[in-house]
Amino acid sequence: MLRFLKKRKEKEKKAVVLGIDGVPYSLLKRFIDEGLMPNLAKLAVKGTLSNMTASIPEVSSTSWSTFMTGVNPGKHGIYGFMELQKGSYKWKFPDSRDVSSSTLWDIAGRNGKKSIVLNVPSTYPAKELNGILTAGFVALDLKKATWPESAYEYLKGIGYIMDVNARKAQESLEALAEEIDRTFEVRKKAIMHFLDTGDWDLFVAVITETDRLHHYLWVALDDENHPQHEFFIGFYKKLDAFIGEMYKKVGDEIPFIMLSDHGFTTIKKEVYLNTWLREQGYLKFKKEIPDSLEDMHEESRVFALDPSRIYLHLKGKYPNGCVDPVDYEATRNRIKDELMTLTHEGIKVIKKVLFKEEIYSGDLAKDAPDLVALSHEGYDLKGAVNKPEIFGNSLLTGGHTRENATFYINRDVDAKGVNIVDVGPTVISLMGIDHDGFDGKSLV
Repeated sequence: MLRFLKKRKEKEKKAVVLGIDGVPYSLLKRFIDEGLMPNLAKLAVKGTLSNMTASIPEVSSTSWSTFMTGVNPGKHGIYGFMELQKGSYKWKFPDSRDVSSSTLWDIAGRNGKKSIVLNVPSTYPAKELNGILTAGFVALDLKKATWPESAYEYLKGIGYIMDVNARKAQESLEALAEEIDRTFEVRKKAIMHFLDTGDWDLFVAVITETDRLHHYLWVALDDENHPQHEFFIGFYKKLDAFIGEMYKKVGDEIPFIMLSDHGFTTIKKEVYLNTWLREQGYLKFKKEIPDSLEDMHEESRVFALDPSRIYLHLKGKYPNGCVDPVDYEATRNRIKDELMTLTHEGIKVIKKVLFKEEIYSGDLAKDAPDLVALSHEGYDLKGAVNKPEIFGNSLLTGGHTRENATFYINRDVDAKGVNIVDVGPTVISLMGIDHDGFDGKSLV
C-alpha cells in the first residue's frame, strides 16, 4: 500500500513552464519597480526571479532547443535558424526532425506522463507525443504543426495564429502593433483553454509576441513621444495580467517556471560579417550582388551564417572547399585575431571569438561553426551575403543579447550563474523523473 501511494504521488508531480521570448531580466525588474507589473512583483516575492545566460549563439532556435533538451548544440544539433544542406550550398531551415536529443516531453512520455506543448520554436512539424503539441516559429502549416487532430480542429476553430506577420512592419508600425495584439489575444485564449483541461503533467507554452515587439519597437520603450510608446508599455501590462491569470489557475503547489531565450538591447549597428570577409579577401562570389551562398566562388576560404557563425571552406567538407586541413588552425587563428580588431567609429565591435571546441561537445560538434563571434552590446552580427557595407541598419531597432535573459521559479532556489541549459533538468527533476544525459544541472 505504501509503495502504491508513493508511485501515485510521483505520478501526480506536475510542472508548468511559460516562455516569454526575448524578455530581458532587467526590463522586468524595471517594470516591477515602476509598478507596471504588479502580478509579477507578487510572484518575485514568492520565489526566485533571476538573470540567466542564454545559448551560443543567442538565437531562438538554438536557445529553445537547448531548453527543451537540456543539452548543448553539440548534442541536439541546432546551431541557428539556417544551415547549408550537406553536400551543397543551398539553404536549409532545421526543424523538429533535426533535433537529435530527447525533448522534455519525450522524457515525460516515456515515464507515463502527459504533456501539452504550445508555440515552442523548433518543434515544427509536430511529432506524435503523449499529449498535445502545436509548434512555434518557424511553423508553416497549422495542420502539420499540430498533434493530434482534435487539437488542430480546436485551434482552427478559434482562428489561431501561429506567428506575428512581421511584414506588417513594412506597411506601418501601427499595423504591426495591431498584429502583435491580435496574435497575443488568440495565443492567450489557446493557452488558457488547454491549461483549463488539467489533462497534463507537463505544460509548456511560449509567448513569442514579446520578441516581435522588441525587434521592431524597442526604440519606442524609452521615447515617450514615439507613436507606439504607450502600446509598448500597455503590452507589458497585458502580459502581466496574463501571467497573473495563468498563475492563479496553476496555484502555489505546482512548480511554475518562466524563462526567456535571450535578452534584448538597442541596435547601434547591424554588422554584416560576410561583407567584412569579402573586404578582407576571405570570401568571393561569382557575381557582384549574390543571392545566396550558392553564388560563392570556389576560391572562398571563409563564410558566415546568421547570426555570428563562421565556417572555414574546408576541402572534403564542402563540394568546392579550398582550405587544406593542414591550414585549419592557422586560418582560424588569423580570422580570430582580425575580427578582434574590427571597429565602428573607433569602438570595438567584437568582445570575444570562440573556437567550436570551447563551446560545444557531443557527436554533432563536428557540424558546429568553426568560430563564433560574440559582439559588444548593440552590435547585431548578421550573415547576409548581399550588403554593400559592413555596417548598416534596417527596420529592426532591438537585437539579442546572450546575457540578461530571464529565469523565474515559484520556489526559493540558488539561481546564481543559471544558464538556459539548466532549466530542462530542473523541470524533469521537479516532475520526479530520474534522467541521465543532461548537460545542465537541476536547480532543485
